[in-house]
Amino acid sequence: MKKSPFYRGKVRDLYEVDDERMIIVSTDRISAFDVVFSEAIPKKGIYLNEISSLWFWYLQNKPSRLFPQKTLTTALNFKTHFITNDLSEFPEPFCHIDEWNQRAMLVYKTKRIDFECVVRGYLLGSAWKEYQATQKVSGIALKPGLKFGDALPEFLFTPTTKEELGKHDINVDFEYMQEKIGSTLAQRLKEISLSLFKEAKEIYDSIGFILCDTKFEFGIRNGEIYLIDEVLTPDSSRFWKKGNEKKKDSYDKQILRDYLEKISWDKNSPPPPIPQDIISELQSRYEEIYLRLKEVLV
Repeated sequence: MKKSPFYRGKVRDLYEVDDERMIIVSTDRISAFDVVFSEAIPKKGIYLNEISSLWFWYLQNKPSRLFPQKTLTTALNFKTHFITNDLSEFPEPFCHIDEWNQRAMLVYKTKRIDFECVVRGYLLGSAWKEYQATQKVSGIALKPGLKFGDALPEFLFTPTTKEELGKHDINVDFEYMQEKIGSTLAQRLKEISLSLFKEAKEIYDSIGFILCDTKFEFGIRNGEIYLIDEVLTPDSSRFWKKGNEKKKDSYDKQILRDYLEKISWDKNSPPPPIPQDIISELQSRYEEIYLRLKEVLV
């Protein structure tokens, strides 16, 4: 008999295993502007789960491009919460839930750090809006005259608060993060996040995609830093397809955000239906990123 999740997020459902472990199941739900939509994107949960699993496995087992002869987790002294995404290796009774195949991963529990660690390589999204108003991004002053989609002079670490489900995360400056969790931990998360972004950007570049920005989440377990949640997926990142970057056509769920901006949805009332052509295009883009990534990370 399948248990009920102890937590249901915007996209993922969490299931209790024991004091040390839990199972994360990625669904086909989609969210934008922190709101979950009624429509599902077929197989999206599979692509999200498999992309994150590929990255977790790579970071733990493959030599880093930034630190030759070491994994990135070893070089920067952090761990990931990933144990396995092989359903046959799940404990009873979870190993028999066939509909979870390719949608679930067994992970270690951690105490979540309540910040999202965002790294940006280009002036997009909320960073663009903030720059237009203040010529700053998360308190970091930028030169005047930058345009939408311009490459930033250096990769920026721009944390946000991690708000409860249904509330919008808030962009904050690094000093605020240091005040809340301590300078040492904040500096470590910044270093790890920037290195993860640099490593991933090089790999995505090799398969024909430009990683524009992404967000990481971390937790603490036994006094050590763990990378948790999802990693470098189209839900947590913006991509451009190489050769098409001048169009600023994001190869991720940005097409849904753009549609919602176009119809002037207020981002608070019940969400409008997602047109079928957008659903089909989203599925196609998620699938392409997964299949290309699989070729280089395994």
